[in-house]
Amino acid sequence: MQHILITFSASLLLWFMYAGLLFLWLVDGRIKKEQVIHALIISFTAWVFAEILKQIIHTQRPFVINGLTPLTITIPGVNNGSFPSNHSATAFSLATAIWLHDKKIGWIYLFFALCIGTSRVLAYVHYPVDILGGALLGILTAFAFEKIHFFKLLRRGSPRAR
Repeated sequence: MQHILITFSASLLLWFMYAGLLFLWLVDGRIKKEQVIHALIISFTAWVFAEILKQIIHTQRPFVINGLTPLTITIPGVNNGSFPSNHSATAFSLATAIWLHDKKIGWIYLFFALCIGTSRVLAYVHYPVDILGGALLGILTAFAFEKIHFFKLLRRGSPRAR
């Protein structure tokens, strides 16, 4: 049972977070369309940044070094670097983007992001520092986008912009 939970969290939980976002927008109505679009753009951007860093900072994955079988549905490529974790960058950016708009739902999403990061370590595909790097990247990306959006709103409301 433990391996099933690790595999689910390490491989599929991120997709359930996206599905939950769509549910909260389309069915529940707690999240607005603009917030969904922001969250999607922010999480995609964090994923791109993580992918770029992986090419620059190439580290071997734990399962390669230790000769283990990863507990994920798809097996990351042997030449695909470990640092930072794309899953963590994406999950934490998505969770932070939601948290910035709705604290209650955001805390739930941050918990799921933490579960994803932990399971990626337990699944032998990342080191804790990979998760920490991905989480930091995701959180900073979300805050940077929010700050940019805030300044655009300020300019729109200023007398010069009219």
